[in-house]
Amino acid sequence: MRVLVTGASGFIGSHLVEELVAEGFEVRVFLRYNSTGYIGNLSHLPPEVLERLEMYWGDVRDLTSVARATEGVDAVLHLAAQISVPYSFQNPIDFAMNNVVGTANVLKASLDAGVGKVIHVSTSEIFGGSDTPLSEDSRRLPRSPYAASKVGADAMVKSFYYAYGLNTLIVRPFNTYGPRQSPRALIPWIIVQALKGDTVRLGNLKPRRDFTYVKDTVRALILALKRETEGADEINLGTGRSFSVREVVEVVAKVLGKELKVIQDRSLVRPQRMEVFNLVSDNRKAREVLGWKPQVSLEEGIRRTVEYFTEMGGTHRRGWV
Repeated sequence: MRVLVTGASGFIGSHLVEELVAEGFEVRVFLRYNSTGYIGNLSHLPPEVLERLEMYWGDVRDLTSVARATEGVDAVLHLAAQISVPYSFQNPIDFAMNNVVGTANVLKASLDAGVGKVIHVSTSEIFGGSDTPLSEDSRRLPRSPYAASKVGADAMVKSFYYAYGLNTLIVRPFNTYGPRQSPRALIPWIIVQALKGDTVRLGNLKPRRDFTYVKDTVRALILALKRETEGADEINLGTGRSFSVREVVEVVAKVLGKELKVIQDRSLVRPQRMEVFNLVSDNRKAREVLGWKPQVSLEEGIRRTVEYFTEMGGTHRRGWV
């Protein structure tokens, strides 16, 4: 099977490409064009893996380049997106263009090329938080332009099934983390600071998230590719357990074997109306439809992520997007 991965140079995308190649898929990657040939997190992959990739350059906002990359593939795994909740407050139009229009382009190109299945990667941020585990039918309450753009992208994915019969599936990870993730994300941010000293500067310590290790997320995406699923279906992907920011600090401290002092920085605190205080998945559907369950505990996942950043010298080498 030949598959196209958009967003392949990103954190999750690079892990997904690596695993797809290991499982024997023919892999084509769609990369945002730049004049330097910069391939982002794919630079972490061994040369023998890179040699097996078909590389197509363009921009998801440009239908012509997306159509060229989609021609002749059996399935599309669509991860390309403008991310970062804080940045979305600064540039909401860019998020709408990349995430809604970009997704529409991927869907249109897939429809025209006769692609057998399109898997769209969503986000738990669309729910806006809840005191109870979130199912696929839970209310959407986007609290940021990023979350709103992903609600729009999800709706576009579903519409292409109902309007045109395109076989689509939405997979919604809950806070994926691990090696190669940007240091601006919570767990790498804590780890990088902890490796440099005994003090960690953070904002609100109360928000809780359902942290899923990247290899578990990738395994679910490949299962979604292999399994027959209903058109326009949605599957939430998480561990079913949440941890507060303070509890994550405690786990990092345990893994490192050191005491960490936390300093709360008011400049890092989101305004109350924008903060999402609790996101935890109801993963029953992932278990039933995909036969998936998380295998890596938070402590083990953080241990592997600490090892990665330690090897990088406490920072992240050039290559993350």
